[in-house]
Amino acid sequence: MTQPIRLMLVDDHAQARQAMREIIETDPVFDIICEATNGEEAVSLAAYWMPDLILMDIKMPKLDGLGATKIIKEQFPYVKIVMVTVSDDITHLFEALKRGAQGYLLKNLNPISWHEYLRAVAIDEAPMSREIALRLLKEFSTGKYDDSDNSPLTHREKEILECVAKGNSNRDIASSLAISEHTVKNHLKNILHKLHLGNRVQLMRYAYDKGWIKDKG
Repeated sequence: MTQPIRLMLVDDHAQARQAMREIIETDPVFDIICEATNGEEAVSLAAYWMPDLILMDIKMPKLDGLGATKIIKEQFPYVKIVMVTVSDDITHLFEALKRGAQGYLLKNLNPISWHEYLRAVAIDEAPMSREIALRLLKEFSTGKYDDSDNSPLTHREKEILECVAKGNSNRDIASSLAISEHTVKNHLKNILHKLHLGNRVQLMRYAYDKGWIKDKG
């Protein structure tokens, strides 16, 4: 990363924003450019500041984080949004992913975990939990599995895709397939380019819908 990751904080509680700021500012790769106190303000500031990454609280007045995420992602698909919450309620988190969020962070995680995760999100390497992967399958799969091989992916790329669907990180994938992390990154770039997709979440939804991945439980 040669350029700082320009970041916006969104939370209706000043203390929560300050806590997030104190965590984020200890990593020089992040540059906090603005803060919003509700979803409506977040939408407005996103249009003005054009951040790379947004940390978004879920429950806020006027417009909640889920609504704001949907609007921002429709207007600025490139912006990466991570939901920040005190609860690991799978329903809220899954809904956020459906609306375009790239992931989520629990407020009680240690700062190092925040830094590692946000860096991974910024370069589309953040893994997804198996539980959420299965929820995406049930929500988006057509239920019609096409046995004909209409996939433009190579055999190795399909192996990478299977690993992504299991929630594996790039390091996990590299270890299981006995290749380097750099090779995994290049494969993922090729996969996303071939399918005209932007990130892991979109990739999984697309693969499930096409029937390239079946739920093995």
